[in-house]
Amino acid sequence: MGKSDFLSPKAIANRIKSKGLQKLRWYCQMCQKQCRDENGFKCHCMSESHQRQLLLASENPQQFMDYFSEEFRNDFLELLRRRFGTKRVHNNIVYNEYISHREHIHMNATQWETLTDFTKWLGREGLCKVDETPKGWYIQYIDRDPETIRRQQEQERKKKQDLDDEEKTAKFIEQQVRRGLEGKELEKPVYTELNRENEEEKVTFNLNKGASTSIAASSKTSSVLGPNALKMVEGAVKRKESAHSSGQSKEKKKKSALDEIMELEEEKKRTSRRDYWLQPEIVVKIVTKKLGEKYHKKKAVVKEVIDKYTAVVKMIDSGDKLKLDQTHLETVIPAPGKKVMVLNGGYRGNEGILESINEKRFSATIIIDSGPLKGRRVDDIQYEDISKLA
Repeated sequence: MGKSDFLSPKAIANRIKSKGLQKLRWYCQMCQKQCRDENGFKCHCMSESHQRQLLLASENPQQFMDYFSEEFRNDFLELLRRRFGTKRVHNNIVYNEYISHREHIHMNATQWETLTDFTKWLGREGLCKVDETPKGWYIQYIDRDPETIRRQQEQERKKKQDLDDEEKTAKFIEQQVRRGLEGKELEKPVYTELNRENEEEKVTFNLNKGASTSIAASSKTSSVLGPNALKMVEGAVKRKESAHSSGQSKEKKKKSALDEIMELEEEKKRTSRRDYWLQPEIVVKIVTKKLGEKYHKKKAVVKEVIDKYTAVVKMIDSGDKLKLDQTHLETVIPAPGKKVMVLNGGYRGNEGILESINEKRFSATIIIDSGPLKGRRVDDIQYEDISKLA
């Protein structure tokens, strides 16, 4: 068979190797590239792309380590929450399932050296319940989702309200029965002497007569009290229904006020600024000198935004792709009449048309060209808040 044959044993072995996990010592976390052998890893370390990534990492190594640590923690906890819920499970079982994914974040790129250190850190931060046993460390996820907590509190409140209603109803009926008994005098028994008219006649006692009279008396009492108690209960039910309907109307009024508050909060959130501004498909300029004169002051297009603060950009003139932090980039202001995107402030994410530029105030005037605010004119928007669209 030829060297390039698709079904040759070597080609099949290469495909099998490329699908599975490889050795950790031949993996480059900065470039997220897995090499198959020592020679491939050596060639990758000498490549230009790897050297560029090392230059970027050397500027702020702690930032890259924090980023990888946060990604590892989020992915690990998400797997623990979805796969095992709040069950108690061995930490090694979760870790083995996590690393079975080929594109996972390796632990040697994070702030934790071992899985035990990471498990202890989860316990100290209150993210999981951890305990050590002779078989190893066990972890249990603590669900602190606000929606879950709100649902549990609502169920407890509803259960307590049902119990309170039942107790109030039983207490009310008991009071009505007590009032009815107070207004009705009980018949006292009359005791007479035994008179024997005929000495030969036998003396007989009817023991069931007293029981029948007591049953008749109790039935009579219940017949007297029954309608009154039923009428009082019906009145209480009607009062409860009327109070419930008035409570519903009040709740509707409160809902409208709540909607107003939510709208105010939404408006406040909409007008707030953020410390990240990168957006896909905008034109930016590279301002860092660490990459050499080849890329300094050159324009590029943002192709992908990673973790809000990092972007993969493609150079306009050479077509090279770089992974840069937003501190190494700046916005590009086009000529009037061109399309721009708002990157920060109240109109963040909206596209617009640049109308004029105020060089003295380092600001511009744009007209919103997309969304529900289309046609609105925005004055005095800063240079760093808008950028040219690709």
